[in-house]
Amino acid sequence: MAAVRSRSLFMKILITTMLVLSICSPLFAAAPCDSLKSLNLPNTKVTMASIVNAGSFKAPRAKTAPPRPPAGTPVVNPFEKVPAFCRIAATLQPSSDSHIRIEVWLPLMGWNEKLISVGNGGWAGSISYNDMAPPLSSGYAVASTDTGHSGSNGGFVKDHPEQVIDFSYRAIHEMTKAAKSIIAAFYERGPVLSYFSGCSTGGRQALTEAERYPLDYDGIVAGAAAVNSSRLHATQIWLAQQANRDKSSVIPDDKLKVLHEAVIGACDSLDGVTDRVINDPRQCKFEPAVLLCKGADTPTCLTASQVETAKRVFAGPGVFPGLEPGSEGSWGGRNGVLTTPVGIAYDEYRYFVFQGKKWEYETLNIERDIPLFDKAIGSIMNSSDTNLKPYFDHGGKLLMYHGWADPGIPPGNSLQFYSDVTKNIGDAAKAANSIRLFMLPGVGHCRGGDGPSSFDAIGAIDQWRAANKPPASIVASLKKDGKTERTRPLCPYPQSAQYLGSGSPNDAANFVCR
Repeated sequence: MAAVRSRSLFMKILITTMLVLSICSPLFAAAPCDSLKSLNLPNTKVTMASIVNAGSFKAPRAKTAPPRPPAGTPVVNPFEKVPAFCRIAATLQPSSDSHIRIEVWLPLMGWNEKLISVGNGGWAGSISYNDMAPPLSSGYAVASTDTGHSGSNGGFVKDHPEQVIDFSYRAIHEMTKAAKSIIAAFYERGPVLSYFSGCSTGGRQALTEAERYPLDYDGIVAGAAAVNSSRLHATQIWLAQQANRDKSSVIPDDKLKVLHEAVIGACDSLDGVTDRVINDPRQCKFEPAVLLCKGADTPTCLTASQVETAKRVFAGPGVFPGLEPGSEGSWGGRNGVLTTPVGIAYDEYRYFVFQGKKWEYETLNIERDIPLFDKAIGSIMNSSDTNLKPYFDHGGKLLMYHGWADPGIPPGNSLQFYSDVTKNIGDAAKAANSIRLFMLPGVGHCRGGDGPSSFDAIGAIDQWRAANKPPASIVASLKKDGKTERTRPLCPYPQSAQYLGSGSPNDAANFVCR
């Protein structure tokens, strides 16, 4: 009798345990990982299907080495806390000249029934492994692509028009279709919701998806989007032209620091908080001429030619916005926007407009060459269609963000895109149900700077789309050496964070969006 009761108790414990596991891990792998190697999908060849143990993934060595971090920067392994997953690699060939590599990572346990795809930077040319790790750790199936080529420059475009289309928009769409099919084969059901997140080129990819393939994703995060390519890239070249008109117009790095300190000193406290962050640079009426040398040229003043350079950079070329006050500390350096033209900008004009012929950036003429770009490649590269009604009509949500101190892509680009989308919707309140823009004070290109730039954009878009909770604010943090120094709410434009007048200005709880 005791044995019977013991077996009965054992069965109850077993059943309870299985129920708990089924709740904690709603879906288990329905198909063995390695069986996906033989998966038959259109224009797709699966080249790898294997299980990766928790914390053991090592990203393949990139053909182009990333820039070295500053001395003393802690070495962080982004894959240390990644759970076990099924790693799928595949090559897609939607055209005879396409060679699009993708990877899809599938959590073995605890899948949240959602897909998130991550974008690229610059010319792409590699899988965004580091960006795949965080969402996988949060239970998402994750996808990324190299957009159809290898390397970090535009040399591949010569004689490869199909690969240009892949890079421009087709690779992301084809990756999305394949990822959803792979997920369905593995879990025996597709994702309930699908999201895309990217910054810079990834931001352009995000908005391109909303424009061209409105049914691919349910929620999209677009940071510092490189849209309006013809004008954006012409402006990036123009900025280098202005700084290098002659030897006297160059602003050395040490003087850029002087300029930055002067801007911060003049405009930092306009929002009532002295924190080296300009809350809204458009309210900063800084005049570079205050630094004009009164006599001989010294390291603490600007020559007349250098003052003119600063004025032009702030003003922009007229057909596109300039850079904002607060960004000048990042204008210089080895690859700064005033040192040499942004690489993708130079390559797009060199290869797309001038067909790889010998061409020097100093010869670019804004009025003449932007129309040439539009004619040559604008229809597939500009990503400037602001009629997103088809995307919004199926419940799609769009979260945009941009750092006010971005030294690469003028923040005015995102402001204009957002404004045009809102006008197309016709009503600001109605638009807020579908699109929100968050401007990040003191933040550089995608991240970095003196302002808080670490925030959970994916969590915000998921809450918005899945739980119908639009983000009234998003708490961002500024971290240094792994420690949080400051938190601040990010506010939906045109609101901004206002200090309540008491409590620590380093605590988001002491600010309100208005």
